[in-house]
Amino acid sequence: MFREITRKKQALDTAQITEILKREKRGVLSVHGDDGYPYGVPINFWYNEKNGYLYFHSGKSGHKADAVAANNKVSFCVYDEGYRNDGEWALNIRSVIVFGTLHIVEDPVQTDEVYRCLSRKFTDDEAYIEAEIQAYAKATRCYELRVEHITGKLVNEA
Repeated sequence: MFREITRKKQALDTAQITEILKREKRGVLSVHGDDGYPYGVPINFWYNEKNGYLYFHSGKSGHKADAVAANNKVSFCVYDEGYRNDGEWALNIRSVIVFGTLHIVEDPVQTDEVYRCLSRKFTDDEAYIEAEIQAYAKATRCYELRVEHITGKLVNEA
C-alpha cells in the first residue's frame, strides 16, 4: 500500500528516524484541504517514543480542523538542519515522512501530558508551561498521529 524508498542506500534506519523525531521541533503536516487541494502547514510536535505516536496542538476550528474532520489521513514531514562535508557546498539533509491517521485526544489527563511534553521541547520553565496550559488548554485541541508507515532518508542537495 505504501511506497518504499527508491534509493535504498539513502534510507535511514529506525534509530536515526527516532533521533530526528525526538530532536526536531517542527515539521509540515499535510492534510486533504478544500476542493481537493493538499494543505500543508508548519507545526510543532512531540514524538512519544513509548507508543510511537506523534502529537500536535491546534485551534479547535479552521482549515486544518475542517480538513481532518473530513478525512483524517495525513502525512507529516520532518527534516534536520543538515550538514556539509569538508570542502563541499551542498547540504546533506535527513528527512522523515510519516503517514497515518490523525485523531483528537479526548482524555484531559493525556492532553495535559502532551502539552507539557511538547512545551518542554522549547523551554524547561515549568511555571511558564503551567501558566500557558491554564490559559489556553480549553481553547486548544490535541491531535494524535497514529503511524501507519514511516520512512527516512539522507539526501545530498548537489
